[in-house]
Amino acid sequence: MFTVTANDRDSKARAGILKTSHGDVPTPVFMPVGTAGTVKGVLHRDLINDIGAGIILGNTYHLYLRPGMEILKAAGGLHRFMSWSRALLTDSGGYQVFSLSEIRKVTAEGVTFRSHIDGSKHLFTPENTIDIQRVIGADIMMVLDECTPYPCDHRQALRSLRITSHWLERAVKRYNETEPLWGYQQALFPIVQGSTWEDLRRQSAEEAASTGLPGMAIGGLSVGEPAEEMYRMIEVVNEILPAEKPRYLMGVGTPENILESIALGIDMFDCVIPTRNGRNGMLFTNSGIINIRNRKWADDFSPIDPEGASEVSRTYTKAYLRHLFVSGEMLGAQIASINNLSFYLNLVKEARKKIEEGNFSEWKKQIIKKVSSRL
Repeated sequence: MFTVTANDRDSKARAGILKTSHGDVPTPVFMPVGTAGTVKGVLHRDLINDIGAGIILGNTYHLYLRPGMEILKAAGGLHRFMSWSRALLTDSGGYQVFSLSEIRKVTAEGVTFRSHIDGSKHLFTPENTIDIQRVIGADIMMVLDECTPYPCDHRQALRSLRITSHWLERAVKRYNETEPLWGYQQALFPIVQGSTWEDLRRQSAEEAASTGLPGMAIGGLSVGEPAEEMYRMIEVVNEILPAEKPRYLMGVGTPENILESIALGIDMFDCVIPTRNGRNGMLFTNSGIINIRNRKWADDFSPIDPEGASEVSRTYTKAYLRHLFVSGEMLGAQIASINNLSFYLNLVKEARKKIEEGNFSEWKKQIIKKVSSRL
């Protein structure tokens, strides 16, 4: 499923190819978040042609609640339902259960929760989340896990990890007992948890590695802990996770977070920041970060990002985009989302190029200062 094609000279960064049933994905890769079967405000045409996305995310929790499994099964899976021909990854929905549902109960069996839509009661188990993801038809599926909050004391983190470990065994068993529904292979990734406790992270990483599954995910980070703690946990975990398998850091993050994590050996990323911040007027550009609502851009007729990889970024002006935002026009959020996603995907594309050239670390130091500055 995964082949490492190049390693950086001065860091643990690596380039690779992630093979899926819906195409090969070069890594490092940033995956746009399409929670409910859509990357908000972005047409598939633009995801492919202007942004260059080879893989996007769907979310088990949201898709299970709406449109529901009957509709997705009748449609022939999420690829057909949303007319997306490239790769898909689905989270198990565990994080959403713990973050969105105010009423939930975790037991050894699973997690009982109430829908944020209508309050109806549901149960997620390690087994039925595999079954749900079989119906969705994602190329890459995630096991059900419990994501601990930050801060989290050792006792609480250990109790949570025991549940996650128990669920992992059951999920792997169900995965091995079932077959894909739509005629192509689906990979399953375990998720490393353990909060910011080194001993628990090591234990969880060893359990994940022992499953023999084709890829590894790291969860429970970027939930409020200092960035230095996140990087420390990544280092600890990556010493244990098999080097020949892709490493997916879930829900991370800022451009700086991504580049620093690539240097530590991470291959896959996703985060809502580019689209969510874009809808609120924050733009990532090759010159730095822009708040397009600021008055200073009202008469700036230069392109949003003259160096941008996206045609949208090079075509529309800052003045026009600001006008759209202050006027409440939907096109503003759409342009900003495309700009930001294009920036993120081009950033990891450039990182890959620098890894192949062997000068990633030197480039990283320079580019982080540039893209993290506020204009």
